[in-house]
Amino acid sequence: MTAGSVRNGGCRSSARAGTGGCAVTPSEPPVVRPKRPWLLRERRGVEPTTSTELFFDLVFIFTTTQLAHYLIAHPDWHGAARAALVLALVWFVWIYTAWGTNWLRPDQAPVRALLIALMLGSLLLSATIPEAFAGGGLVFALVYLAVQVGRTVFALWAVQGHPWLVDGFQKALPWLAGTSLLVVLGAVVGGAFQEALWAAAIVIEVIGLSTGFPVPGLGRSPAERWMVEGGHLAERCQAFILIALGESILVTGSTLAQHLDLTMAGAFVLAFAGSVALWWVYFARSAPAAAEVIARAGERTGGLSRLAFNYLHPVMVAGIIVTAAGDERLLREPGADTTTVSALFTLGGPALFLAGHGAYTAVLWRIWPTGRIAAVVVLLALVPVGVLLPLPVAACAALATAVTVAVIVADRFRGPRAVPPRPA
Repeated sequence: MTAGSVRNGGCRSSARAGTGGCAVTPSEPPVVRPKRPWLLRERRGVEPTTSTELFFDLVFIFTTTQLAHYLIAHPDWHGAARAALVLALVWFVWIYTAWGTNWLRPDQAPVRALLIALMLGSLLLSATIPEAFAGGGLVFALVYLAVQVGRTVFALWAVQGHPWLVDGFQKALPWLAGTSLLVVLGAVVGGAFQEALWAAAIVIEVIGLSTGFPVPGLGRSPAERWMVEGGHLAERCQAFILIALGESILVTGSTLAQHLDLTMAGAFVLAFAGSVALWWVYFARSAPAAAEVIARAGERTGGLSRLAFNYLHPVMVAGIIVTAAGDERLLREPGADTTTVSALFTLGGPALFLAGHGAYTAVLWRIWPTGRIAAVVVLLALVPVGVLLPLPVAACAALATAVTVAVIVADRFRGPRAVPPRPA
């Protein structure tokens, strides 16, 4: 089997009177002959995550740290909205790269060179985050444009001869170029227009991806044609969650190092326990089972991966970043009265993570995530309680951890999730 002869790439035969050939459905190309098969993954089970991909991911430790520090420095709704805009744009850079390496082989020199170039671009993006809305936005936008368009053009070159992949990248290119130019235009005009144009670029990007990047005269690229290896994408997103959790520990550790005493050490243990609880929710049971569910989804893999990874994982990442901002507040003032900001950070961060993870499990297993919904409701209800009593920040952090642990305990009593059989 060649790199290109995957499940949607062959021809389907049907019995015809007087002929022994095969009839090809109009929607499928008869033959897949990639011009550069050595650049394409061979699709032999779950594709492994390579060291080059993990090396690329290292940049995003810095990215999530920058976002957490931005949120800490701008602890209001305006700052949170701006941080969300930047997170969405950075997530597009990372997730589209992960999709690219789902089809391309990172151990081949041209793809490795691309990832290193994208790594440099992502590092520049991260460095400009603190000034993205205060003079550094144009650098951010120009790098974003170069990364998004450059990666897509390279992919088009690499997959030549593979009709389904060429079709997908051809239709994605004008959408990615258009939204990237909106980001550049927003950075040029600045002010409130920058935020509006960046938000518009994100919305258009989501619409394009959701509809298969339709292009007049060419049609759209249906998700069932994307030939996704779902297990690989699941592993890649698990790696990003680990990066975000590692960043939260890095923020708390650096804060602790500035002023170490018994009270601070206790606050650090509490913050560490909260990070462990979030890790446990995601990795203890659902992560390995999720990889198998997506890998077995058949023609649903493309659409399921789009929803689970492109849309729901950044919600969990945002929850981890907000929690990291709350942990920084906890370490600086563990005994201080809880304010609205500290309550939203400390309790709202885990609530956001659990909401994203609840939606993720609902999409994969088609179940109603009652435990996570209940936990989100409790955490949000505790926000005004913590402010009005008022509770110490440490008490709010302890309550957030307790609620998350309750979700873990409830999962243990539910029994293992069944993995649906592979479609015929």
